[in-house]
Amino acid sequence: MSTSLEQVSRLLALVPYLQAHPDADLTETAERFGVTPRRLLADLEVLWFVGLPGGMPGDLIDIDMDAVQEQGRISLSNADYLSRPMRFTIEEVTSLIVALRAVREVTGGAAGEAVDSALAKLSKVAGAQESNRVGFAVATSESAVRERLAAAIAAGEAVRLSYDGLTRAETTTPVVEPHRLSVRDGYVYLEGWSRDRDAWRTFRLDRIASVEPAQGGVADRGEPPQFDGGWLEVRPEAALVTLTIAERAHWIAEYYPVRSVTAVDAGWRVQLLVADPAWLRSLLLRLGPDVLDVEPAEAAASARAAAAEALALYSELAPRP
Repeated sequence: MSTSLEQVSRLLALVPYLQAHPDADLTETAERFGVTPRRLLADLEVLWFVGLPGGMPGDLIDIDMDAVQEQGRISLSNADYLSRPMRFTIEEVTSLIVALRAVREVTGGAAGEAVDSALAKLSKVAGAQESNRVGFAVATSESAVRERLAAAIAAGEAVRLSYDGLTRAETTTPVVEPHRLSVRDGYVYLEGWSRDRDAWRTFRLDRIASVEPAQGGVADRGEPPQFDGGWLEVRPEAALVTLTIAERAHWIAEYYPVRSVTAVDAGWRVQLLVADPAWLRSLLLRLGPDVLDVEPAEAAASARAAAAEALALYSELAPRP
């Protein structure tokens, strides 16, 4: 099985490969891309309808499908426009810089060097002033820890972590078969199979003090499970907050991930996990009088103080009659 996202990623790499390898062998190309010849044939049938706007025969990528099906040879043409330099707006460049900085937090080795090279080029395009306006920060570990984990994942090797517990009061040394690194909610995580627990576990990189090699390789454990409640579920800073809101504020239940939504006489009671007090303060100030109640009450203290400060400042600045 192949998802549409995987297929698009494969197609983006397939075109330049076929341009660099004219008259490529179908079976060999399929092996290089980690798919079956039948899957690759389906990809080629999609590429057949890709091209410039207009959709006329001269606008589309040309593939000799008869040669593919009868001889197993791939001949692609009329795709030279894909090699033209791309033109980005400053907003697109800024978005790419932010995305690459996130990718850099979970890559090492040659891939990390490639990301650094791309970042340098994009920063040059954006200019020093625009590049410096891009802010990005995540909670991660020292680069040496990240590099060792990335290398272990690439090599399929198990590692022993020195890992600080939730309160940093306890340090454990689990043996883990690392699967991947990911960025969620401002934190970098390692997803891996814990041999000690015989189950999938998630480890925050900013709590990994060291990484040492362990005996044995990485077994095929399948894919790690998805966290249905979202990544805030595994963050100790997350707190459950209940908001009673007016009818017209119901939109927050559709816009933000929530735990539950219950109709009440005054409007709606919404439960959600909050990991950033500043975010909650901003939300409460935005909703204003549409917030009828907050539980626990102290969760609204910061918003009340900010509102009082703003009102006091407004009173000072308001013109005297």
